[in-house]
Amino acid sequence: MSEATRDGWSYCHVDRIRFGDVDAMRHLNNVAALGFFEDARVQFLARLIGDDPTTRRGFGLIFAELRVNYRAPAFYDEEIRTCVRPAKVARSSVQLAFEMHAVSDERLVAEGYGVVVGYDYAAGRSKPLPESFKAALGAGAPA
Repeated sequence: MSEATRDGWSYCHVDRIRFGDVDAMRHLNNVAALGFFEDARVQFLARLIGDDPTTRRGFGLIFAELRVNYRAPAFYDEEIRTCVRPAKVARSSVQLAFEMHAVSDERLVAEGYGVVVGYDYAAGRSKPLPESFKAALGAGAPA
């Protein structure tokens, strides 16, 4: 489920921690936490592109880098709000910052960024981001 922008974040996505997301220590598994960022990132980009993010029409994007700082545990059945915004736009890539908070008490669960790169699937190499995409990213950046 999505929600409106929040406190300078371009896009937020809320999801609930499922039983399968919990590890032996009974909190959100580090790997499962990445899925929450992935869902928010993909939904944010789909809104920007205005298309199914799995299509290869026009230009493609590939995920190239990830940095995560885990800040606090989250637990089964908690709702997690993952917010995304463009942080740095370059010629062929964009760094997307994110924060994950527990909805119940606004506890910061994780923060970091991921980098997506413009990609030409036919040629098998990176390519510059289209100007229209960069403009959309600029419109999605916090004020």
